[in-house]
Amino acid sequence: MSLDEYGAKSPPAGLYDFRHQVRTGIAGFGAASDADIEAFQALGFLAIHKAIDPAAIRAGRAALRDLILRRDLDNIMVESVVGERFDRLTDEERLDSVRKLMPIIDYDDRLRALAALPELSALLERLMGEPPALSQNMAMLKPPRIGREKPWHQDMAYFDYPADTAIIGAWIALDEALPENGCMMVIPGSHHEGPMPHWTRRDWQICDSDVQVGKITAVPLPPGGCLLFHCLLHHGTPPTRSQRRRWALQFHYRPRSAKAQPDSDLRLSVFGTEGKDVTC
Repeated sequence: MSLDEYGAKSPPAGLYDFRHQVRTGIAGFGAASDADIEAFQALGFLAIHKAIDPAAIRAGRAALRDLILRRDLDNIMVESVVGERFDRLTDEERLDSVRKLMPIIDYDDRLRALAALPELSALLERLMGEPPALSQNMAMLKPPRIGREKPWHQDMAYFDYPADTAIIGAWIALDEALPENGCMMVIPGSHHEGPMPHWTRRDWQICDSDVQVGKITAVPLPPGGCLLFHCLLHHGTPPTRSQRRRWALQFHYRPRSAKAQPDSDLRLSVFGTEGKDVTC
């Protein structure tokens, strides 16, 4: 178990005030038309409702519960407000104290199956132009009342692949994800702007002053819904004071032919601030 080291600070007011909301999505991975593929390329994301069978979602939720309640794992990150009390909590309290688990699929076949859905792989191949390969897997949780934000960022800032690699994230809702309990928020089309400098502030993040607040779009999802998004899309999730739990899985896929860079220095030369004469 580790603590969320960024949990003490709050975001500036208005940083997640959305003007738009994507309330609908295509009905399943197989329903994506050529126009939907073009929309993904233009907007940087695609919302898919009824993407995953309810039984598989229940299995995924049960698998996370089993992992959180195990006492022998070190892949669990706990909200900082919980602190060292985590090991003394009841089982139910533990379930509402965890922020992230990473990795996850090596610990449970139910989660491995969700990461390898044939319908998802087929759609990713259409989006990438070649077969996908899983490059990262995790669970992203918002505990009721205490779930902190994930500040605005680009996922590519975390990956040691060339910045033009077409990595795609699949964010799968295990619970209903709403603006009030921390659904995903995006800036449509922002992936076309290329890499943005990131700073260590409340997280490894885009500077608050660079967030295009007038374009913020909330993407609520029902359980079993999936948001596919480009690795350069600006996105984040707000803190929650809701009584409702919000659990989600997040898988990242790269084109199978993509090769990792030898070290993180190349990534930081693109996404870091050193030598760029920029401030935050």
